[in-house]
Amino acid sequence: MKQVYPTTIQSGMSQTGSCLLMLHEPEGGRQIPIVIGRSEAQCILLALHPEESGRIRRPTTHQLMVEMMNTYGLTVSKVVIEKVVEGVFYATLHVSDGFNEHRIDSRTTDAVTLALLTGAPLFADERVIEETGVKVENDRPKGKEDRLEDLEEELRRCEENEDYEHAAEVQRLIDMIKQKEA
Repeated sequence: MKQVYPTTIQSGMSQTGSCLLMLHEPEGGRQIPIVIGRSEAQCILLALHPEESGRIRRPTTHQLMVEMMNTYGLTVSKVVIEKVVEGVFYATLHVSDGFNEHRIDSRTTDAVTLALLTGAPLFADERVIEETGVKVENDRPKGKEDRLEDLEEELRRCEENEDYEHAAEVQRLIDMIKQKEA
């Protein structure tokens, strides 16, 4: 197992309504591309940028799950992406009650979101990295300016595709980032 980190989310993939989540493996300079839905992408973006989630009036489903775990003394100790079968990624949440660790099957997007919200490390099995990892030339982590550029590019694609609902969501994220800079 190797630790991986979510780096970017890109929209406009070949499948209608899909985005691409990139998980970065720093040691080998590879990235794992995972095709995800737009609503899942929005959840991960909010978890990646917690300073921007304060503008949401009610808790998201993932925030509710974290609050419930905290209330009952449960912690996410780690998340592991264990395998890929026919293009579907399988993840496991490792949840501790203080005495025992429980493994809970999870959709990869939910597991990544919960790892981000709880600060739990995210790992990928070496076989997953070997099967799906793509070598990248520039493997430096993205800064705020890079994320803003990615979002602005996503906004342009949404407008070109006349996907105004998703464009409004992306614009809200851009506005939140810019407002934090002011």
